[in-house]
Amino acid sequence: MTWTWRLEDTKGAELTKPTSPGHSNQSDAESWLGEHWRELATAGVAQATLFDDERKVYGPMSLAEG
Repeated sequence: MTWTWRLEDTKGAELTKPTSPGHSNQSDAESWLGEHWRELATAGVAQATLFDDERKVYGPMSLAEG
C-alpha cells in the first residue's frame, strides 16, 4: 500500500506540481502534510485529498490558514 496526497487547486483539479511523495502508512503521510502545508499553499495548492493506493481515504482538506 502506498499513501499519497492528491494536491489540488481551488476547483479540485489535481496539480502536476508540486507532488506528494509516497508513504508506507497513513501516519507518515499525515505528518508529511502537516510539515509542508505552508510551503504547498504558497506553491498554489489549495486543498489535499488522501489516497491509499487508488482508494480515497478522506478529503479534500483545505490548506488555507484559518
